[in-house]
Amino acid sequence: MRYWLMKSEPEVYGIADLERDRKTIWDGIRNYQARNFLREMQVGDLAFFYHSQSSPPGIAGLMRVAQPGIDDPTQFDAQSQYYDPKSSLDSPRWQTVRVEFVRSFPALIPLEQLRQTFSAEELLLVRRGNRLSVMPVPEDVAEKILAMVGQ
Repeated sequence: MRYWLMKSEPEVYGIADLERDRKTIWDGIRNYQARNFLREMQVGDLAFFYHSQSSPPGIAGLMRVAQPGIDDPTQFDAQSQYYDPKSSLDSPRWQTVRVEFVRSFPALIPLEQLRQTFSAEELLLVRRGNRLSVMPVPEDVAEKILAMVGQ
């Protein structure tokens, strides 16, 4: 099992939405490095749900990869903001995963606390200039994050 961190703006889709829906496709990723991380995910991997573009930003909960290797359907939808005219059903460019809700944390772990706890070498999220929406989290760092919420 591996650990990941996946960002979403809470006003677009937050941890409360995932708790309500129980499962969702993590669509709309249009960065090749983030897509490559999505391609590495396996069933059972855990991902921290990070609320970005919020005040404050931070980790709101935990989800699990339920189904890897899904072609992102938004790439084929001409009405979607994530439409990619260079993608085709025969040769899709964007893959994603289906995630399922595990739990919300009692309190958000704010980005500032993560910056004070981890170096940029330990956690990509705190690296200056990093804007990736999907990234790996080393197991020892993941365990420290889970300890912050008493798991």
